Amino acid sequence: MSNPPVDRLTVYGTGWCPDVKRSRALLDSEGVDYSYVDVEEDAQAELAVRALQDGNRRIPTIVWPDGTHLVEPTDEALAAHLAR
Repeated sequence: MSNPPVDRLTVYGTGWCPDVKRSRALLDSEGVDYSYVDVEEDAQAELAVRALQDGNRRIPTIVWPDGTHLVEPTDEALAAHLAR
């Protein structure tokens, strides 16, 4: 499966995951514009996440418009990727 191109930062996650909440809070505090997609409500989003992770579904998965992505990033790793 090929991943659809994204035109802005996209956060894939679930509403119950503390790591997703933490990453979204960091993005919100930095004023980052992003789309949020719940993989439990969107089967295509879950497939996209699994395609990025060789079949796994670890969240959050954060995808940038340039195609780079982070899986379960620490706050430090997410902040560093935002600063690049």
